[in-house]
Amino acid sequence: MADNTGGDLLAESLLAQGVDTVFGIPGVQLDAAADALYSRSDRIDFVCARNEQATTYMADGYARSTGDVGVAMVVPGPGVLNALSGVATGYSTNSPMLLIAGQIDSHAIGKGLGALHEIPDQTGILERLTKWTGSARSADEVPGLVAEAFRQLRSGRPRPVALEVPPDVLAATSSAAVSGRVGFAPTVPDADAIRDAARLLAASRRPLIVVGGGVLAANATTALRELAEKLEAPVLMTENGRGALDARHRLAFDSLALRAFREDADLVLAVGTRFVSTFGTQVNTDGAPVILVNAEAADLAGPREASVRVHADAALALQALADELGSPARESRSDELARVRVWLDEQFADIAPQREYIGAIRSALPDDGVFVSEFTQVGYAASACYPAYQPRTYIGPGYQGTLGYGFATALGVKAADPQRAVVSVNGDGGFSWTLQELSTMKRYGLGLVTVVFHDGFYGNVRRIQKNRYGGRYFSSDLTNPDYPTLARAFGIATATAHDPASLQGVLVDAVAANEPILIDVPVGEFPSPWHLIHEGVPRPAPLPAGSHLAQVGASV
Repeated sequence: MADNTGGDLLAESLLAQGVDTVFGIPGVQLDAAADALYSRSDRIDFVCARNEQATTYMADGYARSTGDVGVAMVVPGPGVLNALSGVATGYSTNSPMLLIAGQIDSHAIGKGLGALHEIPDQTGILERLTKWTGSARSADEVPGLVAEAFRQLRSGRPRPVALEVPPDVLAATSSAAVSGRVGFAPTVPDADAIRDAARLLAASRRPLIVVGGGVLAANATTALRELAEKLEAPVLMTENGRGALDARHRLAFDSLALRAFREDADLVLAVGTRFVSTFGTQVNTDGAPVILVNAEAADLAGPREASVRVHADAALALQALADELGSPARESRSDELARVRVWLDEQFADIAPQREYIGAIRSALPDDGVFVSEFTQVGYAASACYPAYQPRTYIGPGYQGTLGYGFATALGVKAADPQRAVVSVNGDGGFSWTLQELSTMKRYGLGLVTVVFHDGFYGNVRRIQKNRYGGRYFSSDLTNPDYPTLARAFGIATATAHDPASLQGVLVDAVAANEPILIDVPVGEFPSPWHLIHEGVPRPAPLPAGSHLAQVGASV
C-alpha cells in the first residue's frame, strides 16, 4: 500500500475505532496530525478549545454521556499538564477517554536538552494517571498502539488511557496497515461465585442493591431492573450510579436511604461501586453481609469485607444472577419502601431551597436531558437527590471533586449530541475556571443551557470559616464579572432568574430554542447539605428564614 504519514495512520486508526470527534488545540508538535485531520474533516469533527484543560473535560463529557470513547489531543509539556485535571476526573468516574499527547522529537526524549515543551518524564506522569500509556517511536507502531489503547478502553474497568506521538513520528512515512475495530471484552463472572451469590440472595428476605458507575459503564441497567424486581430489592444509587434505574421506579432510591434500610436489611449486593466512604472505610451496612461485584479486582479487596466476591462485568454478573435465581416468590415490601420515602423527604427538608431549584431544572428537562453538576451549592444537593430518569443523564465529578470541570464537560456532552437537551449548573467560583470556553460554545453553536448561581463567595470555604473559625474569613470572597455582560461579549444570549419558578420558565424556553445561553441566578446563603452526603457530619442548625433568597451583588 502507499506510504502514509504517522499522522495519517493516527487519523485512520481513530476512524477504524469509530471515533467521530476530537477535542483539542493544535500546536507545532502536532502539525502532521492536524494536517491529517484536516484531510478527514468530513469524517472527524475537531472541536478546538481555548485551554487544554477544557479538551479533556469535553472528552470526558462526550464519553460519559454516550458510552463511546472521548478523544482529546494536546501538545506536550504545558499542554499535557493543563489536560491532566480532566484525565484525573475521568479516572475517578470510569470514563473511557483517550488522550493523544504530543511529545518532543523521539531522539531527544529523556535527554534533558531543553526542547520546546519538554518536561521530565512526561511518560511517567501520564502512566500514573491512566489505565495504560503507550509511546510511539516510529510511524509503523502507530496503528498497533491505537488498537491497544482501544483494547484497554473496551476491556475490564474503563478508565482514561494515553498515547504519546512525537512530531518526527507523526511526520515520518510508513506502509503499516491500520488495525480493525477492537471489540468489547467484558470480564466474565466465575460460575461458582455466581452460584454462591445467588444462594445468599435466594435466602435473603430484605436484600438491598447498591449500584455505582460500573453499572452504567457496562450498560447493565436492564439486567439490574430484572434482578431488583425478582428480589423485590430497593436499588440505592450512588452519585456515579444515578440513572441506573429510573428514579420514578418504585424500587429506586437515593443512596442516603441506606441509613434507613440497613436497620432491617439482611444482605447487601454492591455492584459496580467502590463501596467505600469518603474517609476510605467500607460503607456501613449495620452488620448485614455483603456481596461485591466489580470489574476492578482492586475494588473487591480490603478494607471491604464480603461474603462473596464476584470479579466481573456488571451486566454479565447481574444477568447471571437473575438467571440463576429463576422466579422466586417474594413478599411485597411496599410498606417499608413507603416509610423510607417519608424518611427521605424529612431528611431532604434540610435542603429545601436547593431542592426547589433542582426541581425546577428537572421539570424543564426532558427525560433524556443531561444534568451536568458542578461543585456549587445546588450541585452538592443534586449529588444527593437529583432524580435521573435514564442512564447517562447525570454527570458529576466523582471522588476527584474537581471544582470548575462542569461547564467544559457539559460542552462535550452537547457536542456529542447537539439535539439533546443539556443543562450545566455552575457556581461563580467554579465557572471562572473555564469561562473562556464561552468562545467555544459560540464558535460551534453548541446550544448548551449554562446556569450560573452566584453569591460572591467560595461557598464551602466561607461556610467552614464561619462555623469552625469564628468568621475569620480568608480569601473566600470573589470579584466577579457581570455575567450577562460577559456572555453578550461573546455573542451569547442571556437571561436572569431570581427564584426557582422564574428559572424553570427561562429553562423551558432555553431548552426549546437549543441555542447557546447563559442564565444568571443571584442567590444568598444556602443551608449545608454535607450531613446528607457524608455520614458522620453533624446536622447543622437551620439558617435564618429566607436567607437563601437574599440576593448578593455580582461583584464583591
